[in-house]
Amino acid sequence: MKHTRTLIIISLLALVAFVFYKYRQPRFAAGEKAPDFEVGLLNGERAKLSDLQGKYVLLQFWGSWCGPCRRENTELVPLYQKYHDRGFEIFSIGLEQNPGAWKNAILQDGLAWKYHTMESAEFKGGRATQFNVLQIPTTFLLNPKGMIMGVDLKPEYIDRMLKEKI
Repeated sequence: MKHTRTLIIISLLALVAFVFYKYRQPRFAAGEKAPDFEVGLLNGERAKLSDLQGKYVLLQFWGSWCGPCRRENTELVPLYQKYHDRGFEIFSIGLEQNPGAWKNAILQDGLAWKYHTMESAEFKGGRATQFNVLQIPTTFLLNPKGMIMGVDLKPEYIDRMLKEKI
């Protein structure tokens, strides 16, 4: 009787952990088409994700207030410099409360790409909701047809993938 109750409790805890894990996952996975969207950029232009078809694109969700995001930025800058002229682009979506801190982080981290937009840091903005982003950093690597090649890949793995493809 006691073992049955323990087994039931362990099973319920495992189920809750699994549901929480699935809830926290981005909505789209490798092999799926990334949905299109249009946003205003930091430079005042409007841009659609589909404007970048024909290129490999890293769709990046990050924040100036996020330590792991800022560390990842230092690894993404060299990737951008290495592959940009060969058909690689980064499209960054900052989840922010403070536009000034976001702009300063872009400058401090040397994020030289033009595709920067910002939305609510509470994960309730249009793109975060559309992609089910509930934690950052979250990234989606897209192929030139807009298909997702990988989600939350480490920069060194992105480098290997791009080296093979470009």
